[in-house]
Amino acid sequence: MSTVTLDSLQFVLRCLLAVFFFGAGITHFVPVVQRTMAAMIPPGLRFTGIFGARGPVVLVMFTGVCEMLGGLGLLWPPTTGVTGVLLVIFLIAVFPANAFAARDPQRFGRAAIPLRIRVVEQIALIALVVLAIL
Repeated sequence: MSTVTLDSLQFVLRCLLAVFFFGAGITHFVPVVQRTMAAMIPPGLRFTGIFGARGPVVLVMFTGVCEMLGGLGLLWPPTTGVTGVLLVIFLIAVFPANAFAARDPQRFGRAAIPLRIRVVEQIALIALVVLAIL
């Protein structure tokens, strides 16, 4: 495969991932989704600090901003590499919330993707990010 073709494929992949991450980040500000995501945070990881009971919601909003910035960062060539690395770290960091939700499908409904499937999805998404920035 020629370099031009590989570069073009990576650019398209970065654009698709940017849309995915930016769109996912926006959902963190939709009240119904926000409440579900806040509930998905495992009790041991719930940050309350100065935000009190709103701590989990603030964390959901923060992760939404991270996803939106990650999407944008994939599109700006000077930040593509560092953004990809940060997105990989981000995807690993948010995994405990997905694993927590997977244990309680009655409570989390569609957000409770079975753990085995979620692991495969998370690894695939990480691989796509890595492929997009190589």
